Amino acid sequence: MTDYKEIRLLVTDFDGTLVDTFQANYHAYCDAFAQVGLTLSQEDYRQCYGLRFDGFMDKMGIDDAETRKRIRAIKGECYPNHFAMLVVNRPLLEFIRMFRKGGGLTAVASTARAKNLNNALSHIGASGDFDLILAGEDVVEGKPSPEIYNTVMTRMGVTAEQTLIFEDSQVGLQAAQASGAHYVKISL
Repeated sequence: MTDYKEIRLLVTDFDGTLVDTFQANYHAYCDAFAQVGLTLSQEDYRQCYGLRFDGFMDKMGIDDAETRKRIRAIKGECYPNHFAMLVVNRPLLEFIRMFRKGGGLTAVASTARAKNLNNALSHIGASGDFDLILAGEDVVEGKPSPEIYNTVMTRMGVTAEQTLIFEDSQVGLQAAQASGAHYVKISL
């Protein structure tokens, strides 16, 4: 039986867990795709949601390095224009805030780019709620590799048994499980 009194660290994924970012990301990517002469359907994007950028581009069949670079840059510029579409998981955010106020450690571990993640956290007023924020470029391997979660635990000086992870996507849940930490599936 698990003794949850030993939990010292809460780690949350961002996209789809702490914040429903689907629409904001989708519309920003639509803007970027349009500027390079491509289209993106909502269904195609839904199939790729949760993947790192390179995996998304691979699935979409976009092989040209320059096109990928342009899409990434344009998407980053357009993303804040769609922040009104972000839907915060208020119960989870409040739980994290109360845990931290009580002396617990908190972190975000996301495959998102640091710039996009930090801009969105700032927009929702949650930048100061986390002791550590790790983004996709902070690790070599994306989810389902547990690297990002293992890195958070190492940097925070806690064990897997002392960690509770909140995740939504299949690849994220696989990463959480592979890390050995406790985890909870979040559905928005």
